[in-house]
Amino acid sequence: MDILQFILAPENRFWHQTIAYLQLCGFSILISVALGVVLGIAVSRNAFLGFIAINLSGLMRAIPVIAFLIAVLPYLGLGFLPAAIALIILGIPPVLLNTYTGLRGIDPAIIDAAKGMGMTTLQIISRIQAPLVMPVLAAGVRTAAIQIVATATLAAFIGADGYGIYIVDGLYKLNNTEILAGAIPVAILALLIEVLMGWLQTALTPAGLRTSRTVESVIQEQ
Repeated sequence: MDILQFILAPENRFWHQTIAYLQLCGFSILISVALGVVLGIAVSRNAFLGFIAINLSGLMRAIPVIAFLIAVLPYLGLGFLPAAIALIILGIPPVLLNTYTGLRGIDPAIIDAAKGMGMTTLQIISRIQAPLVMPVLAAGVRTAAIQIVATATLAAFIGADGYGIYIVDGLYKLNNTEILAGAIPVAILALLIEVLMGWLQTALTPAGLRTSRTVESVIQEQ
């Protein structure tokens, strides 16, 4: 009841912080997915570039987001922009890696067979490569989205609005109600994304691949 009263109290501006958090996470997810897909497609055409991209992605993921936020503070200031840039950098690696892995995992014989049938490059991309890559890409997007949603609370340290305001302020005041008012919505949002993206990944998997995976699982169980 204390949490509900806190949420409903006008002075706490819960709905304003909710909109701000969704805007920050949504913008960061969209941009990181777009950049990750473009970079993944670009490096998939060259093994050396792919090697560099994979290692750089691993290095980027090893850098704590809070350290990056503090590092860019003198240059980008406070608020939405530095927080969004940090979250975009956090979200790019899983999308890039899954795009690269999905494209490199396609059997070249399939592409050769399609060319032999007279299919154009656009047809090969839309009818063969895209359906095969989409499930892998969806898994990368799911990872990126959950990481961004779970980490966006740290943006409160550099003045960005969102649920992190309640968590940081609650820690400062030792107010468990305020902390939970920020933490619970983040957990719910992360769970919703997990369920939605899991369903989307299954829906994007071609029926033939789903059937083959089901058969493989049955054989392994036996």
